[in-house]
Amino acid sequence: MLTEQQFTDAAERYLDMVYRIALNWFRSPADAEDAAQNAMLRLWQTDTEFRREEHLRYWLVRATLNECKRISGHPWRKRTVPLENCPEPVFSDPARQTLFQEVMELPMKYRLPLYLYYYEGYSVDEVGEMLRLKASTVQTRLARGRAKLKTQLEEV
Repeated sequence: MLTEQQFTDAAERYLDMVYRIALNWFRSPADAEDAAQNAMLRLWQTDTEFRREEHLRYWLVRATLNECKRISGHPWRKRTVPLENCPEPVFSDPARQTLFQEVMELPMKYRLPLYLYYYEGYSVDEVGEMLRLKASTVQTRLARGRAKLKTQLEEV
C-alpha cells in the first residue's frame, strides 16, 4: 500500500497522463475527468507493491483503460462531445498540432494505439499488453492507422 506522500508524488507525476489517455478514449472532458479520478482512487486503494517506476506507470495506464471501458459500458453513456470542444495539448510547431488533431479524428481502434505508441512512448509489446491485444495486432493497427492518417493528410 502506498503512503500518502508516495501517492501524492505519483498523482503529481501521472495525473496528466491518465487524464490524456481518458480524454483520448472519451473525447469528453467530463468523462475523462471521472475516469482519471477513479483510476487515481484505485491507486490509493490498491495493495499492489510497485517495485519500479515503470511498474507504477504501466499499472496506472492499465487501470485507466479498464476504468474507461467500465464507464463506456453504462447505458447512459451514449453521447459524445465534438472534438473541437475538447482541450488538447499545445505544440509549438503548427504542423505537430495539425498532426495531433488528425490522429484524434481516427477511429478509436487506430487512435489509441497510435497515441500510446507515439505520444506516450510505449513499445508495441507494452501497448499490446495494455490493450490486451497481440503485438502483431498492434503493429497492424499502427500500420493501418498511419495509412489512414496519410490519406487524411493528403486531403488537407
